[in-house]
Amino acid sequence: MSLPSLLGVFAHPDDESLLAGGVLARHAASGARTSVVTATWTPGSHRAGELADALHVLGAGEPRLLEYADARVPESAPGRPRFVDAPLDEAVARLVHHVRAFRPDIVVTHDDYGQLTGHPDHVHTHRVTLLAVHAAGLEHLYPQAGEPWQPGSLCLATHPHSGVGELGGLLAGVGKTVRSVPDERVTATVDVRPWLDRKWAAIAAHRSEVERHRSLPGILSRLPAEARRRVLATEWFTRLAVRPEPGDSGDPGGLTG
Repeated sequence: MSLPSLLGVFAHPDDESLLAGGVLARHAASGARTSVVTATWTPGSHRAGELADALHVLGAGEPRLLEYADARVPESAPGRPRFVDAPLDEAVARLVHHVRAFRPDIVVTHDDYGQLTGHPDHVHTHRVTLLAVHAAGLEHLYPQAGEPWQPGSLCLATHPHSGVGELGGLLAGVGKTVRSVPDERVTATVDVRPWLDRKWAAIAAHRSEVERHRSLPGILSRLPAEARRRVLATEWFTRLAVRPEPGDSGDPGGLTG
């Protein structure tokens, strides 16, 4: 039986594979429709090409790019503003277009902290996605972006305090901060070991990041295989109801079923 359709919205190429690669692969393997919107970089750039390779591995279709510049890499989108500097209404409208075009049951994005390292693009992607997911269902907002569509739930990719484990030390070793959340904020814990080979292949497809010493793909590539599997074997999410139904106490997102 197919799982619900899933749209990931992430800041940079590689975030989709690192934070939700197992869930994307799992949903695609069940026959569900999956896709990913990436806020930064432009078509024709080397990272967009790597993203296309990663999404092919995960079964998530072709890249959908908002085409803004990375906050720290202006050459990622020549002539375009940094994502964090772009007019908010414009960014929301661009994302609403993708939500309405794909019509997902679930949207997955960064948590409030922007995941463990708090990159400003991650935090901003979280904000824009919250606004866009709600706006997508309202017919009088962004009418030029297509027919209204309200996803059933929004899931924030996160790390609980108890789940940081080895990853915390690895990030601290290259001078990065760790921003995890209290365990009670996690509403879905997904064991992605059955899809781990596909998840790692997708991460490794981001070749330019694997080559960087301080990037997470680079850090993971230098680990022994078993240690890498431990770090990547679980994905955590905080589910936010977008269209709550009276008496609904289950998990229509399908992330734990």
